[in-house]
Amino acid sequence: MKKGYDTVTEAVEDLQSKGYTIDFDLVEDGVHSKHLKKEWKAGDIEVVQFFRFEGMTNPGDNMILYALECSDGEKGLLLDAYGADVAISREMIEKLRMH
Repeated sequence: MKKGYDTVTEAVEDLQSKGYTIDFDLVEDGVHSKHLKKEWKAGDIEVVQFFRFEGMTNPGDNMILYALECSDGEKGLLLDAYGADVAISREMIEKLRMH
């Protein structure tokens, strides 16, 4: 995988071409796929790689893109805004904080 990208769009397109096709949403105990109607707990998720993007003019544009692999082999992306107010479990905080 690439070590860095200039834009979120470039990163998402490249990672999707490498099989990270699920769009994950952050939920309290892990991540969820609306398309698959499935949820994975923090212990079932591995952060394979992450990329930080900082908005040049608007700090509200700061984001982290996580490439995730789940214990059942599913792969996808989680896009998380810095400091977004999401109620998540301590285990999930620790999982993401490692990166």
